[in-house]
Amino acid sequence: MGGFFGVAAKDDCVFDLFFGIDYHSHLGTRRGGMAVYGENGYDRAIHNIENAPFRTKFDKDMQQMKGYYGIGCISDYEPQPLIVRSHHGTYALTTVSKINNVDQLTQKLFGKGHSHFLEMSGGDINATELIAALINQKENLIEGINYALESVDGSLSLLLMTPKGIYAARDRMGRTPIVIGRKTGAFCAAFENFSYKNLGYSDYKELGPGEIVVMTADNCVTLQQPGEDMKICTFLWVYYGYPASSYEGTSVEEMRYRCGAKMAQRDNVKPDIVAGVPDSGTAHAVGYANESGVPFSRPFIKYTPTWPRSFMPTVQSQRNMIAKMKMLAVEDLIRDKSLLLIDDSIVRGTQLRETTEFLYENGAKEVHIRPACPPLVYGCKYLNFSRSNSEMELITRRVIQRLENGNVTDEVLQEYTDPDSEKYETMVEEIRKELHFTSLRFNRLDDMLDSVDIDKCKLCTYCWDGKE
Repeated sequence: MGGFFGVAAKDDCVFDLFFGIDYHSHLGTRRGGMAVYGENGYDRAIHNIENAPFRTKFDKDMQQMKGYYGIGCISDYEPQPLIVRSHHGTYALTTVSKINNVDQLTQKLFGKGHSHFLEMSGGDINATELIAALINQKENLIEGINYALESVDGSLSLLLMTPKGIYAARDRMGRTPIVIGRKTGAFCAAFENFSYKNLGYSDYKELGPGEIVVMTADNCVTLQQPGEDMKICTFLWVYYGYPASSYEGTSVEEMRYRCGAKMAQRDNVKPDIVAGVPDSGTAHAVGYANESGVPFSRPFIKYTPTWPRSFMPTVQSQRNMIAKMKMLAVEDLIRDKSLLLIDDSIVRGTQLRETTEFLYENGAKEVHIRPACPPLVYGCKYLNFSRSNSEMELITRRVIQRLENGNVTDEVLQEYTDPDSEKYETMVEEIRKELHFTSLRFNRLDDMLDSVDIDKCKLCTYCWDGKE
């Protein structure tokens, strides 16, 4: 995933930039970056944050950097922001993107005379460098940004900083958000709107799909009006978004309460307690408990002093091990109890199976699992939702492959996404048995979308139903 933050201020912006970026740390684990522009021109710092948080790695840079314009990011993959010299002049660029047509775009650029791209250590092209190359194909920045937005198959939102201001452009289908904050003498742009509240900013506007604005210390001017069609990622509310955030006017925390309540209304089990898998399952569990009357409890606690972020580390085998090590049992709340446990989703199923075994080892009588979203049947084409290299890493697809003896077509997959079908019930039961749950019931897509409380046609549901 990833997140970014930008500031245009009359005075030095580095303090606001530093903390604004840090407030996006839940969105990525690999690299952080800051770039500023001031009297001494451009300055930039990029650090690996896999083994230390953003604040620790950038504290020294924050003390030394100065500028009245600044952009920065938490990146889950490529190093950025980049500083680019082109016929537009010199600018800094940071992006949140998933580019499915990298090979086609690079070949097209080579055909137009672009000489080379620098490969990263894994052999991939830096996505932000590719976006810069697309922007540089056009005669001015606005045309270039538009060209990049239109060329990408996937998603793209960006911040671009010049000596004259900071451009912010939201993905043309609005799959990821950009919000603008304002205070006296400054404007800021962010992925998460809570990130600027403690810095003294108030909400100014939320960019629409494909909207492009330019910020200075004095103003925020729309250069391209937003489009009418939007497909914002629903997982922002279910999982990615920090509880204090809101998107399109809907609070993340309130959505999760409503989501849990909807699940309780359809359930028929009578557990002793309801609990959420820390942290993203907790609010869903509160909503379930409030609606059902079953007490909310915390039978296991996440140890956060040295492992504060759920995404860390990046290697899957290590993540599985750390996920188990972080969980500390409260045995008095587990032993001889029937537990109903809510997690945001089931992807591979590995961690939730280990969590369930952990609860049984500590004396749980029953463990009922209630994911807050429907079964994930399709790999996301629009955001880097998980580190899966193949859709077959999804437990649903492995089970479907087994049930269908390998003969899986689009029509067959659609049957498995229908919660009222026999195939769906069979798939859920197979997952339950494989992961050793007492019972398993996924949230329904219609209930989850009702919980978001915005027009359903504006929400992306591809990973659940395959519909674009």
